[in-house]
Amino acid sequence: MIDYLNDHQYAFWFTVGFGMLVSEALVLGFSSGFILFAGLAALMTGVLMWLDWLPQTWFAGLASFSICSVVISAALWKPLRKLQDDSSAAPKDNSSDLVGYTFNLKESISRNRPGKHRYSGIDWRVEVADSATVDAIEAGTPVTVDSVDTGVFRVRPQYLPSK
Repeated sequence: MIDYLNDHQYAFWFTVGFGMLVSEALVLGFSSGFILFAGLAALMTGVLMWLDWLPQTWFAGLASFSICSVVISAALWKPLRKLQDDSSAAPKDNSSDLVGYTFNLKESISRNRPGKHRYSGIDWRVEVADSATVDAIEAGTPVTVDSVDTGVFRVRPQYLPSK
């Protein structure tokens, strides 16, 4: 077996490379770049030896493997990092079916003093929305829900009072 590997070192590097890539894929799920880059470098070393561009010696094989690992790591690091980046994912949709819901305020509210509104069996906190052009809304005024958070309606008046 040792004589075969000495005479056919490209087969050793192919076996090591494919073994590393298979273990990276099946065991680690492509989460470790180190084994991926090393596996590609081993395959590249095997190809260079198979094409007789590299002598089939252990020293040449280890040197090629090391250099190819560094070069492949440097070349693939940023592109693979971009693939993992979530900034290209669609922005989170915070809209709700409750946006646009209208009701009449039971109590006056202001930016400093929220009120309450009972909807669907839940007491919701009612605040003046940031988009509202007023600082206070009087009781009885029809309002529209502008945004929703957990247990909070942010509302704006449906119409502005005349000045």
